[in-house]
Amino acid sequence: MTAYKMKDPRAERVADLKQGQYADGSPLHDIQYLECKLILKTEEFGTPAGFKKYGKLVAQVAKELGIGFDTSKAKGTKPAIREVMFLDTEDFRLYNNAFILRRRVRFEDGFPAEEPEMVFKYRHPDQQLAAEVDVRPNLPGDYRIKFKAEALPLKDKLGGYRLLYSHNVQFPLSHAAAAPDRTAMEHLSDIFPAMKVLKMEKGDRVSLVNQSIVEEVLQDLGTLDFGKGVTADANVAIWRTRGEHQPLVGEFAYQVKFKQRDDVHDKARERVAKFFIRLQQVGHAWIYLGATKTGMVYRLKGNAPQAHE
Repeated sequence: MTAYKMKDPRAERVADLKQGQYADGSPLHDIQYLECKLILKTEEFGTPAGFKKYGKLVAQVAKELGIGFDTSKAKGTKPAIREVMFLDTEDFRLYNNAFILRRRVRFEDGFPAEEPEMVFKYRHPDQQLAAEVDVRPNLPGDYRIKFKAEALPLKDKLGGYRLLYSHNVQFPLSHAAAAPDRTAMEHLSDIFPAMKVLKMEKGDRVSLVNQSIVEEVLQDLGTLDFGKGVTADANVAIWRTRGEHQPLVGEFAYQVKFKQRDDVHDKARERVAKFFIRLQQVGHAWIYLGATKTGMVYRLKGNAPQAHE
């Protein structure tokens, strides 16, 4: 496979947002995370050996490119188990308009380790549009905003990347306990005012997407060190349906966090991109092109909905 020629990383920098504000006068949220994701085929992930095999591939590519990879904290750890549920209308109105509503809970020793977490996001390839959607909830209590640039391979070939912009809010499910009906669209749009742009009729509700609950099995692999103070925890996971244990999709991911874009040095940015591209090339047999984890859940039973992914 021919090597992919990297462009000058400074020319590849994500454009700055145009100045703007939300309705209450708050400035637009800016990106503080870069998450690189490789969607993987599931054949190798039937046993823990598959996770270790992919970890060796990551170590191989990191060594080739002179990127640090510290696996000490991940050694001997067991995979984490999380339950993931997507909620939407029967006609997938949220997803078709670039919104995602998800509930997630982490398990330890077979029991929930914490209360469920709600995630509401707007994900779109247009960074400015994603930033201008105010995902903040109308709820008491704390919440966490995460605005990410998500790098994925190109849809139809290896050796490059495309970007989606994911504007998220996360909070414990208990913060919405006072809502009169958390499945009615009219009440959900009160909790998430950003949803008011969607067409709604009285009686519209959300339910479990494709009647499927996802079980995520996630294994930490270690920490990548791209230099200039830029590090990223790396993990690999498989999503499968709960009950039937039908494999859906795998994923390798690593995430860089920063306070502001200028904190990420050009050389570190170049190493992040080179690693992402080289791992595609070396591990090409693992890659599932043109997919996202969320998209695979929505495509479980029949025709695929339109999506901005």
